[in-house]
Amino acid sequence: MPLDGQFNPVNTNMTDTFPKLLIRNADTLGDKTAIREKYLGIWQSWSWREKRDEIFALANGLAALGFKRGDKLAIIGSNRPRLYWGICAAQCLGGIPVPVYQDSVAEELQFVLDHAETSFVLAEDQEQVDKVLEVKPNCPSLKTVIFSDSRGLRDYEIEDLHDFTHTQKLGREFASSNPDYLRTEIDKGTGDDIGIFLYTSGTTGKPKGVVLSNSNVLITAINSVGLDNLTKDEETLSYLPMAWVGDHIFSYGQAYVTGFCINCPESEETVGTDLKEIGPTYYFAPPRVFENILTSVMIRMEDVGSFKKKLFHYFMGVARTTGTAMLNGDQVSFLNRLKYGVGDFLIYGPLKNTMGFSRIRLAYTAGEAIGPEIFDFFRSLGINIKQLYGQTEAGVFVTTQPDGEVYADTVGKPSPGVEVEINDDGEVIYRSPGVFQHYYKNEEATRETKNADGWVMTGDAGYFDDKGHLKIIDRAKDVGKLNDGSMFAPKYIENKLKFFPQIQEVVALGKEQNFVTVMLNIDLEAVGNWAERNNIPYASYQELAGHPEVYNMMLENVEKVNKDLASDQFLSGSQIHRFLILHKELDADDGELTRTRKVRRRIVAEKYAVLIDALYSDKPDCHIKTEVTFEDGRKGSIEADIEIMNAKVFEVIDQKTARAS
Repeated sequence: MPLDGQFNPVNTNMTDTFPKLLIRNADTLGDKTAIREKYLGIWQSWSWREKRDEIFALANGLAALGFKRGDKLAIIGSNRPRLYWGICAAQCLGGIPVPVYQDSVAEELQFVLDHAETSFVLAEDQEQVDKVLEVKPNCPSLKTVIFSDSRGLRDYEIEDLHDFTHTQKLGREFASSNPDYLRTEIDKGTGDDIGIFLYTSGTTGKPKGVVLSNSNVLITAINSVGLDNLTKDEETLSYLPMAWVGDHIFSYGQAYVTGFCINCPESEETVGTDLKEIGPTYYFAPPRVFENILTSVMIRMEDVGSFKKKLFHYFMGVARTTGTAMLNGDQVSFLNRLKYGVGDFLIYGPLKNTMGFSRIRLAYTAGEAIGPEIFDFFRSLGINIKQLYGQTEAGVFVTTQPDGEVYADTVGKPSPGVEVEINDDGEVIYRSPGVFQHYYKNEEATRETKNADGWVMTGDAGYFDDKGHLKIIDRAKDVGKLNDGSMFAPKYIENKLKFFPQIQEVVALGKEQNFVTVMLNIDLEAVGNWAERNNIPYASYQELAGHPEVYNMMLENVEKVNKDLASDQFLSGSQIHRFLILHKELDADDGELTRTRKVRRRIVAEKYAVLIDALYSDKPDCHIKTEVTFEDGRKGSIEADIEIMNAKVFEVIDQKTARAS
């Protein structure tokens, strides 16, 4: 089979599972680097042959400890080679890997371990082991825990708690006594077998276990590899949660199909540094990461001298008018190309190098809509960033943007092998080879989401434009109308506000109300940097968020968005009338965000009901007391008097007038 992934697994059972692809890659790629990890400041590497041997030793070790076909192996921790190996090791034995978000609190962890009926856990370190041991009495199926990092665990004398190295030793001994066992189990595997459980983020309730077969993941990976001409020579940085479907496709599925190398950073704190050292050619990040990168760039520019600042802004103007056109292959005059070349030498090249983006051939963003200004900023630098639209239930890919057809306001055309339609209610629906089998132990939710013909209801409202590109408006259940009949799409408004580097998170309100209001979170790094430069002292997030000058800064941003909305033919009635700055950051540990950083609107609405009522009154401020979860798991509370500010609403103008102005 060719190494570029261009093959049809329907025609052969030799490569219809990932363990079989592992064997193929070890045989054909041999000494080529398959995976790296930065440890104590040094990059450690494993070839495909070494990776196969490590996985086989672990798989045999699991077998020696009693793991058998159909058993589930929960995997919890940061992106580590050993944890990725655990996914394939479980599949070698016909088992099912179940990655869990590494920052899950005990209650969230317990739900997944118990619901999935996991019998084995592969945990990264003492922190994760302690969480597993805490919930183990409430998980009757759970028997065995294996840990990768032994620091702090050497004196744990607990039955069925095993070191990773010891497990591999057991595996090598097991293989000596049972030399044909593992290959026999691998040969039993088929594309129709269940390959993985991936739990949704749970924005509206308990997470659902999405059941994907080997073929769901494999065929999706093959099709996406062909679309973007990915090869074995790509380099990626694997830093997003292993429990998220995007990481499973990009760092696992596509890596096995093509044979390219994935790189695991030393820690979350070193991702930026490690990114620069690796210089990936293929990169994925949700919009929040690109927002944070842009915020960091703009903060640094505030600290440079006036000449450098003027130079930066001048050439960024050149990039906006020329860079995207050049990237799209449009005609650009010689003079503009010359200006862009000078800008690339002085500004764009050094800036991309600082961000670690110098070698990027393809970058994707997805998960939620990215602000058009942010999207255009990176493309203007010559970075081929594109949007895709996907779901866990689709194995990621629903639509993608083809080269030469990249637009800030669309999510592209149907991906290879995917059918996409808009139903009578305006909801986006699709079917594809990647469509999930069912939700584990949740037949009712499966029937609500996937019909008998294999069509999946996304829950998103959207439409196809005249170029055949899909546009997503918002979650169908969130799109509504104001009392005067004006359309209200909260996510659209939120994304426009989050373009400003001083704003970290936004919750827009307005459905069945007389006007739109918003609750804001400031970006502590950006606003803190501004405060230091302006000699404004503060002792906490709460104190900075309530500062009058910060409110004035937010007012300016809100009114800029209102002015822009005034020229929008659909959303001109959704201008923001009142806003407040929350006294605390929305936090996943407090249940306000999912582990993928999506707002849980129902919980936020319940928790901050007193503030919402005040926003829709004539009150100038409101007192609130809020329960919070500290880093060590303890509960506490904070209270504050929060100011509510009115914003200017602009006269609605038509689009032609807006463009002329």
